[in-house]
Amino acid sequence: MEQGLSIEQLRDMVSNLRKDGLNSQQIADELSLSQDTISWLIADSSVNEKPQDVRIGWRTIGVRPQRIAAIGAIMADVAAEECGDLIDTVVGISINGVLFANEVASQLGCEVAIHRNVDGEAGQGSLSNKYGQVAGKRVAIVDDVLSTGVTMSKTIDALREAGAEVSLCLVLVNKTVRNEIDEVPLRGIIRAAVV
Repeated sequence: MEQGLSIEQLRDMVSNLRKDGLNSQQIADELSLSQDTISWLIADSSVNEKPQDVRIGWRTIGVRPQRIAAIGAIMADVAAEECGDLIDTVVGISINGVLFANEVASQLGCEVAIHRNVDGEAGQGSLSNKYGQVAGKRVAIVDDVLSTGVTMSKTIDALREAGAEVSLCLVLVNKTVRNEIDEVPLRGIIRAAVV
């Protein structure tokens, strides 16, 4: 994706993605923007104040499996530093966290699970039953970008309801100054917070 897109170009991209059937959460994932920013781009911008956001473009990493593997190795190293060998399952938040989670789980020698986004309120999702399960397990959650924390918080809630002990949240880019979310340590490989 191009760097330095104008607001109108972003609006056009959002409009095209909506026409392709993506919901607001999926569009936020695709563009690496917060859902607040997507809502603002969809709405009449003269009514609401533009939210503060940082657009993260990591396509250079995403197009080569060996680059995903290298980032996954870094994430696994951070997870091991934070939790030792106390992770049973790594949960990737779809869609962008799944590839990283797979690599982290491979590096740590544990199971991988997927928490997929579903239509509904911001951050709404469900655990896929095709992959590792989380009941009675210590889990680390992996995603690409943390913007507002809504998706991560809802994922923590869903995993706790499923019987997991959530030990760590790990993201490629943390767009906040937070170091924990819902009493779970939050580690970002890169922090890109507005100052």
